[in-house]
Amino acid sequence: MTTPLVTRAILQAGNRELLSDLLGHYERVADFDEWLPHALQLVQWHLRLASVAVMQGTKGQWRLLKHLGERFQGNVETFAEALDREGAIQADGWMAAPLANPVEKGWLLIGKTESGPGPKTTLQAFDAAAAAIGLVMSYSGRIARLAHRAERLRAILDVTINWDKSRDSESLLEAIAQTATRLLKAERATIFLIDRGRNLLIGKPALGVKGGELQVPIDAGVVGLAIRTGKPQRVDCDVAHEQALVNRAVDRQLQFQTRSLICVPIRDSQGRELGAFEIINKLAGNFDDDDEEALIELAAHAAVAIEHRQQLERLATSNKRIADQAQKQVPWIGSSPVMVKLKQTIDRVADTDLAILITGENGTGKEVAAQMIHYLSSRRDHVLVAVNCAAITETLLESELFGHEKGAFTDAHQTRIGKFELADGGTLFLDEVGDMSLSGQAKLLRVLEEKVVVRVGGSMPIKTNARVVAATNQNLAQLVREKKFREDLFFRLNVVSLAIPPLRERGDDILQLAEYFLNLFAVKVRRLPPRLTSAAQKKLLSHHWPGNVRELRNMMERLAYLSTEPTIDAADLPFIDAPLSADYHNAYSLDMTLADATDRFQFELINRHIAAAGGNMTVAAKNLGLHRSNLYRKMKQLGIAIDSLEP
Repeated sequence: MTTPLVTRAILQAGNRELLSDLLGHYERVADFDEWLPHALQLVQWHLRLASVAVMQGTKGQWRLLKHLGERFQGNVETFAEALDREGAIQADGWMAAPLANPVEKGWLLIGKTESGPGPKTTLQAFDAAAAAIGLVMSYSGRIARLAHRAERLRAILDVTINWDKSRDSESLLEAIAQTATRLLKAERATIFLIDRGRNLLIGKPALGVKGGELQVPIDAGVVGLAIRTGKPQRVDCDVAHEQALVNRAVDRQLQFQTRSLICVPIRDSQGRELGAFEIINKLAGNFDDDDEEALIELAAHAAVAIEHRQQLERLATSNKRIADQAQKQVPWIGSSPVMVKLKQTIDRVADTDLAILITGENGTGKEVAAQMIHYLSSRRDHVLVAVNCAAITETLLESELFGHEKGAFTDAHQTRIGKFELADGGTLFLDEVGDMSLSGQAKLLRVLEEKVVVRVGGSMPIKTNARVVAATNQNLAQLVREKKFREDLFFRLNVVSLAIPPLRERGDDILQLAEYFLNLFAVKVRRLPPRLTSAAQKKLLSHHWPGNVRELRNMMERLAYLSTEPTIDAADLPFIDAPLSADYHNAYSLDMTLADATDRFQFELINRHIAAAGGNMTVAAKNLGLHRSNLYRKMKQLGIAIDSLEP
């Protein structure tokens, strides 16, 4: 009987007062079980009944739920007839009427009129009273179901919020399975994902299975049926044909007995089958419709979480592959002692958060060192952002580093994210930091200390976890003394100092780098790399290299593209004369005599050759064109200490 029919039956019977009393009392109690005894009292009083009761019939069995007055002693078949007719009947002085409730089946109101004189209640009025109780029961049931659903959704929301905190897919699947067993009060849960390449279902977590992974054929058992049909499947404890669907081979493998289960398909955002969600053995009885609905909702949330996690893992794999490729392209070439020691230092400090200051002349490879630091650290899968402080005007430097809001200044037509934000989680390489203005230095120091940036024109602090690696070709200590660089920023940047030696002090590294660059550019121009003759090698080793590695790289690029011969001789080397540096002019001033200048030149040249040879005097003497004994004699004349050198 529908709600309109219930309402009409009540109104036709003229029982507005009864309905008002029933609903009013329910509003005060708001609990059906507590309300029912009082409702029966109201029905008994309004209809002048000697006895009234609510009974339920299930599978031919009847049980008394609540009653007032004497117990029913008539024919129980009367009850069944009232349910079959879906209306009130009267027999042997008793009346029976079904409660008008579309959800709960088999509920009846039973009543017996009072004996003696006085008006008797009509069958129509009794039917209306049953309809009124059924109406409240239906209303109560809907409220209870909505409250239960709201509670379940709140619990699902609480747990799904934490799913994204899972470190990987396996821990995510385990968290989802634990959520399902807890919410649905079951023994176990397993999420099966389709492995299309092997035509298998991979189930995780799988308790009792080595490796925690269960592999079954894609069409096996209830799980296979759920995936194949795209519909939920349920197995009850006492239904033989449903029990026959259970894959008992898995039970034997797990040494487990499946009594009841629900399995629902899992689909991705495109509607494609991802797998299935199975929950096994309800702790009390069989799973019901509410459990199935809850598992469908969990599966929908799980599908989003699983798809999101798979996308993240694909991105992580792609990032790792890109980082690996980028690391392989960083040309760390050289086996000289000074470069070996420098590489060892980089290996030790790369995976820390220490601030690093890289110093060295122009073209020595400071950015290469910064790249090595980044790719050897745990930040390698995040971005490396490089900023040339010398190439940005003072007015734009703050916007470049910290970003700006729309309208912060002229031409700020849109919000811009600064380099510190872009490098969050990764590395920010500040090249030529010595050229930064004092005001820019003050703002940089604040960010390094507080790990917070504020965009130009904005007020919201934005946290940043960028690791700063700075580089300069200037003497920052001297700039600090000259008040051109902040002392506090100098010490903040200079936690670890890496000095990149000039190319002229790296000995045979010059030849290794030359060969590397020749091979690199010969591949690009699609030719065999030309070979350096002994004379060319000697000339390369004797060159001052004011442009360092950058100068050597450019020279080898020109040779790879322009030379046509299979070999490169000394005369083929296209050296470009560069102006002498200020250091050179200061070292050889006009106040010196020719003899003094000659001694100084010999002093520096010998020390450079010894350093380039790693202290090997035999090699140093050979490169200088001297016998070893003559080299020792010259060193003694110039006052070069030989105690610590190779005998």
